[in-house]
Amino acid sequence: MKFSTAAVLHTFFFQFVNAFTVTFPVKRRSTQLYSAVLEDTTTTDEIPKKKPQPTRFDRLKQLYKGPRFSLSDNQIPFSYDDFAQAVEDTDYAFERNAVVEGVAVEYSGSGCLVDIGAKASAFLPEAEAALMMHDKELEDVVPLDTPLQFQIISDEDENGQVIVSIKRIEYKRAWERVTALSEADEVLEAEVVAVNRGGAICLVEGLRAFLPGSHLTGQLPDENLIGQRIPLKFLEVNQENNKLVVSNRKAVVEQQMSDLSRGDVVSGLVKALKPYGAFVEVGGMSGLLHISQISHDRIEDLEAVLQPGMQIKCMIIDHDKINGRIALATKTLEYEPGAILKDPAQVFEKAEETAAAYLLKMEQEKQEREAAAREVVLALGDSLDGLGLDDDSKSSDDDSDDPLQAVSDSLDNLLS
Repeated sequence: MKFSTAAVLHTFFFQFVNAFTVTFPVKRRSTQLYSAVLEDTTTTDEIPKKKPQPTRFDRLKQLYKGPRFSLSDNQIPFSYDDFAQAVEDTDYAFERNAVVEGVAVEYSGSGCLVDIGAKASAFLPEAEAALMMHDKELEDVVPLDTPLQFQIISDEDENGQVIVSIKRIEYKRAWERVTALSEADEVLEAEVVAVNRGGAICLVEGLRAFLPGSHLTGQLPDENLIGQRIPLKFLEVNQENNKLVVSNRKAVVEQQMSDLSRGDVVSGLVKALKPYGAFVEVGGMSGLLHISQISHDRIEDLEAVLQPGMQIKCMIIDHDKINGRIALATKTLEYEPGAILKDPAQVFEKAEETAAAYLLKMEQEKQEREAAAREVVLALGDSLDGLGLDDDSKSSDDDSDDPLQAVSDSLDNLLS
């Protein structure tokens, strides 16, 4: 077979080119087509899961060569169900105004941190540590690791911390004690802590009570009164309006009235003069010395006998313990009629001696009146015996038929 020269050269050239040509694979980009028909997405070849890598604790556990302990739930005295029930029964109410129990764990700045079982420690400001915090240290009022009751007074902040108070709890308890004392109408002692134009301020069970100047006995509301403890009684107790008013005069009058009786000689201070007499202060009480009870003689000018601020002695002739009023007399202390107009100092000097003689005279006159009354009754009895009344009429059960009954009642009223 004869080949042409051109054909031979063409064949040789293509073989030479193919020998030195590098063939690269060609990647074709395929686009996935989605069908509206639901297709089965399960594949036969599942992706194998990765084996979890050991943690740092697992690696340390593998390297640990020491003794090993076996843990078991059998030694626990309660079950998981008991624990879940205990958690359910526990009331974690950390809301405002709730009262919780806690312990102070650390003093911090102007207060202390308190563990109340919340997610963050509560804060107790020093001003809320006690109702009466003056002259006291926080360490003495709120000791560490001592269970106390606290009242939550704020909501949780961004850190979950609340503000608590002991002062609010003591304030509520103080009002309860004050209300009970007021209902019992008891006399109590309190310290005066401040004075003002209207009166004084006293501390009653830790609460500030107002004492009006008109209800202060024997002294003025000045600086000398601060620090003194005086007897008081309640005039007004109103927790809603935070109003507490007390009286020193009311307490003194009640105490003095229990020790006073008719015929007692007491010392007093003339406070004011009126056309009908003088007002005399006796042991914190205001007594009336009527002008007719000053002397046996007639008094033309009262100011010539008594002056305001004058210290005198007088006798109690009547008293009203309920209203705290007493009636006084000085003429019963005169050793002779009109002596107080001539020499009042001598009358007051001999007041006790003259009063004893006067009371003895009054007792003798009383006994004489009783003896005279008995004689009148006996004389009436003898007169009735001569009337010839039969026994049936004398022994009548009707008290109104007894002629002596009215006389006896009149005598009883007279002698009483």
